[in-house]
Amino acid sequence: MATINIFGASGHAKVIADIIRASGDMVGEVFDDLPEDKIIDGRKVYSPKEKDVEGPMIIAIGSNKIRRLLAERYEVDYAKALHPNTSISSSVEIGNGSVVMAGVVIEADTLIGKHCIINTSSSINHECRVGDFVHISPNATLCGGVEVGEGSWVGAGAVVIQGIRIGKNCMVGAGAVVIRDVPDGTMVVGNPGRRIR
Repeated sequence: MATINIFGASGHAKVIADIIRASGDMVGEVFDDLPEDKIIDGRKVYSPKEKDVEGPMIIAIGSNKIRRLLAERYEVDYAKALHPNTSISSSVEIGNGSVVMAGVVIEADTLIGKHCIINTSSSINHECRVGDFVHISPNATLCGGVEVGEGSWVGAGAVVIQGIRIGKNCMVGAGAVVIRDVPDGTMVVGNPGRRIR
């Protein structure tokens, strides 16, 4: 049984605390830059000015950009939080700091980077490559052989067909169906997906 600290005090942090406990581990200290008398999992939230931030820790912040900034700020050991109600192939590799929420399916030979959020009931099929600081939103589907670049966000219910490459720092809108490669820094919406910037 491990004790895992959390940085973040929003609803997302509450979900991470639930996953830690469901996995048989314990929630340790909870930190936030603006603690404002918040309570997470029955624990007082501390400012980093009140108490040293230590690992093992998970950054429970939904924004990819802010997760990256905090990971650069705090060079501590990072844990993983994998909900027990998932189906993850034994050949999958998941980087430290990443979280996998309830109902997720991750299939064979997939690589998930560091500090990723693989959100509720999403599906990542065989041989996908998901870069660091990526968020795959609830009910999104990556078909086989999809690559998602560092810092990108795939919206709720989006579908990315097989073999597609999504570049770095992209945003795929909720419900989009991506049938063409997406260049770095691009937003894609609609069915079929079209670039809007």
